[in-house]
Amino acid sequence: MGFEVVRSVLRGDPENIPGPKIRLATEWLVGGGSVVASLAGAAVAVLLLLLVLPYPPGIGAADLLRPANSVTMVVYAFAAGCVGVVRGRSLAERPLRFLAEERAPSEHERVLTLRLPLRLMVMQLILWVGGAALMFGINVSVSLIFAVQIAATIALCGLTTAAISYLHALRIGRAAAVRVLADTAPRHYGVPGIAVQMLFIWALGTTVPVVGMVLLTALTLDRVEGAELPATEITRSVLVLSITAIVVGFGTMLVFARWVAAPLERLRDALQTVEGGDFTTSVSVSSANEVGFAQAGFNRMVAGLREREELRDLFGRHVGEEVARRALEEGVRLGGEVRVAAALFVDLVGSTTIAARRGPSETVSILNAFFAIVVDETQRRGGLVNKFAGDAALCVFGIPLPQPDPAGAALATGRAMQARLIRELPGVPAGIGLSAGEVVAGNVGAAHRFEYTVIGDPVNEASRLTEIAKERPGRVVASAAIVSRAAADEAAHWEHVEPVLLRGRSELTRLAVPIEPPA
Repeated sequence: MGFEVVRSVLRGDPENIPGPKIRLATEWLVGGGSVVASLAGAAVAVLLLLLVLPYPPGIGAADLLRPANSVTMVVYAFAAGCVGVVRGRSLAERPLRFLAEERAPSEHERVLTLRLPLRLMVMQLILWVGGAALMFGINVSVSLIFAVQIAATIALCGLTTAAISYLHALRIGRAAAVRVLADTAPRHYGVPGIAVQMLFIWALGTTVPVVGMVLLTALTLDRVEGAELPATEITRSVLVLSITAIVVGFGTMLVFARWVAAPLERLRDALQTVEGGDFTTSVSVSSANEVGFAQAGFNRMVAGLREREELRDLFGRHVGEEVARRALEEGVRLGGEVRVAAALFVDLVGSTTIAARRGPSETVSILNAFFAIVVDETQRRGGLVNKFAGDAALCVFGIPLPQPDPAGAALATGRAMQARLIRELPGVPAGIGLSAGEVVAGNVGAAHRFEYTVIGDPVNEASRLTEIAKERPGRVVASAAIVSRAAADEAAHWEHVEPVLLRGRSELTRLAVPIEPPA
């Protein structure tokens, strides 16, 4: 059992620690802490009885240290210590068996593990109450008040010691709790909530010494008034008990506050991580109280955000980031709107021949490289790749987000796209057609299955021009209409050529091509 294992158990973060080591460290730390707390509590009880509490008339420290008391205290302390160690290990062994066997815990083991601190505290209380009752029985023949003083002091010290042991077991048991709650949603499991635990710790850590002062005053007040007991002695006793109440109360609440605050600090750090856009983080569920429910709720929230982000990313990849963002912000409805936009249609030349000569795998690689260039150049100038159709793609500019010069952006994209295709995919020619005008853009389909699409004459014209572009040297052809809509700096890169009669048209369409063919 190394230092790293002990530190991980104390920190409640056993992520990379093997189960058998966690179990061994938990058993030793819980058992050792209980023994130390019991010895400290016994020492405090003896000191209170010897140096603080006032005795009835005729009784002194010699009566406390008489053989019957001394032997009983030593023997009982030793026996109680042995019983506590053996019983404590027995209480911890069964619920923590799953750690040694490196398996998921059963429901019964889960309940026993989470209730282990409470069961250890009950065992401590029984041992201390037993000692108080035994000492009362031995000393009642000497003096009833003396016997009550001894029994009450031992019982009150036992209650405080049990509270400290309970806090210690809560802290040490957090590593095992993380493992038992790793694959299940937390529920109460009969474990008290934070409010109940806080009141309980306050009662045992602070109220118990105060009750001791009240009992001390009640037992000695009449003797002080009768001058049988010096006032300084009762003052000293009350002062010591008051200091004990302050120290013990502060210590127990400090430990409890740290036990609650540590996982909340991790939760705060995780929230800051999520706020920064990292949805891969999670926190360990370390208890079955309100903190554990908050931890589990945080993990569910992050999982939902992660799924939503994945769907949003997938949605954006299918319909385009701008369309996805607009749908998320405004909602989705069927229908369209008339907008002025530019359309770019790009299609490979001889894709059937490519597929026959190069095989399916190489064909898919070529298509992916082809579409990567198309998407990159389109998005570089604020356009949207509206759809892929086999070995072709339709790109639009000016929708869904408006642009100051959609026609110029489309023309510049066409020139740059063809230049990259020639440079990066030699031997894989493609034709590019461009047009602009009024289109209808919106969601088309049914209520449960639709797509964002663009319909209109510019789209059809760009598709027809692509067929003509495949036959021309530069393989980029635009309509005169889109050049006339473009800003002057982009229009200067184009020249008009002879008009043609496009398929399905009754009138000639004026054409334009880049002045400098893509190289």
